[in-house]
Amino acid sequence: MIIPLSKPYPSRYGVPVIDRVDTSIFQLKYFAHCMQCNFCKDWCCWHGADVDVRNGQRIHARASELERYTGIAKEQWFDPEDTCEDYEAPGELWLRTNASSGACVFLNRSTRGCMLHSFSIDQNLDYHELKPFVCAIFPLTYEDGLLVHADEAEDQSLVCSGQGLSLFDGVRSELIYYFGEEMVAELDGLARADALLEK
Repeated sequence: MIIPLSKPYPSRYGVPVIDRVDTSIFQLKYFAHCMQCNFCKDWCCWHGADVDVRNGQRIHARASELERYTGIAKEQWFDPEDTCEDYEAPGELWLRTNASSGACVFLNRSTRGCMLHSFSIDQNLDYHELKPFVCAIFPLTYEDGLLVHADEAEDQSLVCSGQGLSLFDGVRSELIYYFGEEMVAELDGLARADALLEK
C-alpha cells in the first residue's frame, strides 16, 4: 500500500524529496547486519553502483589517497559511457562505477565490503561523504518521491531476503542521516500502525 506522508521531506542534498511510502518496506525482511553475513559473498556489490555526480566529485577530490588505498587508478573507477540524467539525483546526473572481475570496482576482494566505506573509517571521515547514497539505503530505493523497496527485496533475488529486520529497520539510521529525524519519526508511526494491521 502506498501512503502519502504529511509533507514532503527533502534529503540533506535537496533531492530526492520523499512524499510517499510503500508500506511493504515495513513488512519485507532481510539480514541487515551486512558485515556479519557469512553467506552472501557481497552479492549486492556484484554490479557497479549508481553514484550521483556530486558524490563523484567528492570521490575525485580524494583521488590520490584513494588510488593508493585501493590500488586502482582513478580512470578505472567510473564508466564514462554510463551516465544518466535524473532530476532526483544530486547534481541531476548519475555516474556508474565500473564492474571489474564480477563486482563493483570499489569492492574489497581481499576482505569484504566497500573500500570507500573502509577508507573513510580508516581516515576518520564520515563514510557518507564518499559511499554512494543508493548503496547506503539499499535495499530501499526511491522513485518519483516514493520511498520503496528495491525490486530484489520483493522478488527475493536478494540473497539475504526473507528473515531478519524489516527493510525500514535495517536502514533506519541511514534514513535519519539523509532525511532527518522528523521523517523517520513519521515512518516509525506508520510502521507501528502497519504492525497492528498485520496482527
